[in-house]
Amino acid sequence: MEFLYILVALVVVGLVAWWLLRSRRSAGPRSTAVVAAAAPPQSLRERLAKTRKALSDRLGGVLARDGFDGPFWSDVEDSLVAADVGVAAASRTVEAVRKRGPGTPAAVRDMLAGELVSLLGSRDRELAAFGDPTVVLVVGVNGSGKTTTIAKLADQLNTEDNPVLLGAADTFRAAAADQLKTWAARIGVDIVAGESGADPASVAYDSYHAAKARGAGLVLIDTAGRLHSKSNLMDELGKVARVLRREAGDIDEVLLVLDGTTGQNAIDQARAFTDVVGVTGIVLTKLDGTARGGVAIAVEQDLAIPVKYIGVGESVEDLIPFDPEAFVDALLGA
Repeated sequence: MEFLYILVALVVVGLVAWWLLRSRRSAGPRSTAVVAAAAPPQSLRERLAKTRKALSDRLGGVLARDGFDGPFWSDVEDSLVAADVGVAAASRTVEAVRKRGPGTPAAVRDMLAGELVSLLGSRDRELAAFGDPTVVLVVGVNGSGKTTTIAKLADQLNTEDNPVLLGAADTFRAAAADQLKTWAARIGVDIVAGESGADPASVAYDSYHAAKARGAGLVLIDTAGRLHSKSNLMDELGKVARVLRREAGDIDEVLLVLDGTTGQNAIDQARAFTDVVGVTGIVLTKLDGTARGGVAIAVEQDLAIPVKYIGVGESVEDLIPFDPEAFVDALLGA
């Protein structure tokens, strides 16, 4: 009899377990949090959409014509000039393509792309680094995005083995030093800043020697934004460069930050800054917000100074090394 009770109990427990399992299944799966995959980074084509659209719309209309006569080539050249490629570069590019005798619109587009890449050539676009520490002086006019560019560059270059130190030599705008201090705290790098109104050259001096003393591999010196036409301010910038060259032996890089939305005006700025401090590389910012992205080609053609970085957005990842083939493809690719 006892055995019978045990058997009945086991059957009852089994039935209850079966019923509970069936109830759970019929109720459907329990809800779980879904973590969305990070969106893939935008392609350079998407980031340069404004220039690409302006150039493609105009050039597309020209290429849709029948026959490659004189007015056709003139309008192709005008399309490039409208994108701020520059008159000289556009003329040289179109003439080279015309001589090659393309037979189709697609061939014209491909040859234009090839010629523009050829114009940009094989300049050294690596950030020079031969000093100990490497010294990078960053200059530019007001509003070009200079301080933000420095912060992005510092974040990308800072490593445990090769730490970055920032020098806040913009002593005229308290907000600039505060902005750089905020960035320094966020990305975990040292910073040297002077008092408001202090001599910028002395801050540059202190920054260089602090970098040496602390074992920093690279020191990035911010400077006050200034109009290239203001001779007294440009003279002051020249003093900063002279002090750094005296202390370090030389400056590894003098990077000029140019606002890409200014188009051809950027060339006059670049020429003036080069005369005063010897610019070695260009950073073109805000190219995602302009239809004048072709200015990268114009700057290099007029000044023979390599574009080393371009800014195509707000995030740290949106400051990218300049790649001529990718850039031209983003502007002209089919």
